[in-house]
Formats: sequence, structure tokens, C-alpha cells
Amino acid sequence: MGSLRTSKWVWAFVLTSLTQAAVVLALEVYVFIRFQLDVDAKDDDDSSDPSTTIPTFLALYIFAFFYQLLLVWDALRMKNTIQIIGLVGLNVGLLIYGAVQVDQLHDAVDILEREKELVQGSSTWTISKPMVIAIPAILAAFTFVLALEAYKLYNEFAWTIYKHISADLRMKRRYLTYQIYIALLKFDFFFCLGFLIQFVIIVQGRNDIERWVTAAAIPVAIIIMFAAFWFTRRENLVGTIAVILFYFGGLGYFCYKLVRMYMEATDDPYLAARKELATFAVLTIALLICTIVVGCMCAHNYRKGLKPYLMHTNTNAVVSPNRTDFDNEHGQPTSYNQSYYMTGQHQQSAGKPLAPTRMEID
Repeated sequence: MGSLRTSKWVWAFVLTSLTQAAVVLALEVYVFIRFQLDVDAKDDDDSSDPSTTIPTFLALYIFAFFYQLLLVWDALRMKNTIQIIGLVGLNVGLLIYGAVQVDQLHDAVDILEREKELVQGSSTWTISKPMVIAIPAILAAFTFVLALEAYKLYNEFAWTIYKHISADLRMKRRYLTYQIYIALLKFDFFFCLGFLIQFVIIVQGRNDIERWVTAAAIPVAIIIMFAAFWFTRRENLVGTIAVILFYFGGLGYFCYKLVRMYMEATDDPYLAARKELATFAVLTIALLICTIVVGCMCAHNYRKGLKPYLMHTNTNAVVSPNRTDFDNEHGQPTSYNQSYYMTGQHQQSAGKPLAPTRMEID
């Protein structure tokens, strides 16, 4: 993390995230092993198999925490306070998921006991209950700590930004909108894939076509997310509009699935993990609505002088606020008198090189 190595709050944020992942995954693995030892699975075609519930919880949490650690590294590397705040929000989402897990596991154990698919004399719920209740409690405590550390990092990075930012507030707002959009894409990626992966694993009684279509949607969602980033960074209006139309398609898909989960005629395949799927569907719908709105705001900001900054977003890039050397796509000097250079290249003003400054906007 370069110059961030001496910051105690950066390391505190990293260590808190690592500790949280280790503790929660250890508890989840214990519950998973206990559950698997007690399940006496039968070969049948039950469309709503409760025995898939805990393996799905574990798989989702493993994916969630590894992805969260990747976003932590990315946010601290880029000093992106928007993403750091978003990570606290992601923790809240995992807390909600953990709370939902308690009732869902209890329901799954009850169903398996009634169907005599648990080893006789086992005490699965009695042993697992303290663990699954502890998970949301632990997540709540870590969320509070992460929120405090995020506040400290916000103040720390704000000073760095203040020293290096251009004085143009309008350009700063445009860049802020871009950063919010990119952060939303990263969280969309997690919740969208989390829902699709759970659906493919848990929902077993549907026709093969529906399952294959859902599985095929996973790489499609990944491609759309990367395309959204690529088009926005290059201010490609046609591509951005196409991506936003796909967002509307995804919005319709998740609303459709959410309705089917609670329709009496079609809810049976979803009963094993309906609460978890519904939680992810609702969070994904909310994120997609926000992404559509912010994506339109980004498109509105195209060709207003922001593109040079987006094309050179590495930490070695510098900006000088008093030159008009950089032309926009129409061959005219960029607005607000800003030009973009790489570190080591010096602009001359009255025979003296200007001190390089870095553009890092959150």
C-alpha cells in the first residue's frame, strides 16, 4: 500500500477485516461440519432440499469475505473513501444475511427431523444454535469497529486529497460521481453473483432450461460489469446507454424471481433458502436502482473535461490547475484550465518548474 504503510488506521482497517473473516468463517465451518455429520441424506428428487442450506451459507460467506478483503486492498490502495464507506455497508448486508441464517437453519433442521433425514439422537440445532446466533452478533461488533476506522480514514484521506486536489469544485463533483458509480458496480457484482450462485446450488426442482439459463447469467453479469467500467472510463455514451438497458433487464429479472419465491404455485423450489434468496434479491434491486441513477449522472458528465483524469488514474499521475494544454475530444482546451501530466514531467511557468501535485479525489 505504498505510502500508507505508516498509517495506523489503514493497518487497523486491514487487521479488523482479516480478523472478522477468520472468526466468522471458523464458526461457519464448525456449523457446516456438525450439520454434515448429522445429516442422513437420501437420494430423492425433492425440489426443496434443506440439506443444501448450510453448504450454501458457507460457500457464500467464503466468497463474501475473500471479495471483501480484495475490496479493502483496492480501496486503501486508491485512498477511495467512497469504497471504504461502501465496505461498511457491505458488512451490514452480511450482518442481515447472518441474522436470516438463524431462522433458516432452524427451519431446515425441523424439516429434516420430520422427514427423518437426521441421524437418530443427534442434537444438531442444540449444538449449532449458539454458533449461528454468535455470527450476526460478531458481525455487528466488527461493523461498529469498521465504521469507526472508516471515519478516521475519511479524515486522514481528506487531508491528503485537500493537499493534492485541483481547486475546481465542479470537476471534483464529476469525479466523485464517477467514483460512486464504480464502487456501486463492485458491490452490484457481489450481490448479483451471490444470488445467482445460491439459486443454482439450492433450487433443484426446476427444469434444466431454467437452471442452465441462470448459470449462463453469471458470466454475462461479469461481462456487463466490466463493460460498464470500460465505457464510463472512456466516456462512450452509446455503450453506457446499452449497459443501463441491461441494468433495467436485470432489475426486471430480480423482481420476477422475488415474486415467484412468494407465489403459492411456484414457491416450493425456493423454500430451502427463500429468506436468503429474498434478502439478496432485495439488496440487488436496491443497488441496481442506485446504479442506474448514478450511471445516468455519469453519462451527463461526459465531454466536460473529466476524461483525461479517468484515463490516467494511477497514483503517479499529477495535475496542474493553471494550464490549458490538454485538448478534449473536440480539439478545444479543456474547461476550468486543468492539464494532466505524469510524475517526473515538469511544466514550465516563468522559467521555473511547477511542483507536481497528484489528483486523488474521493
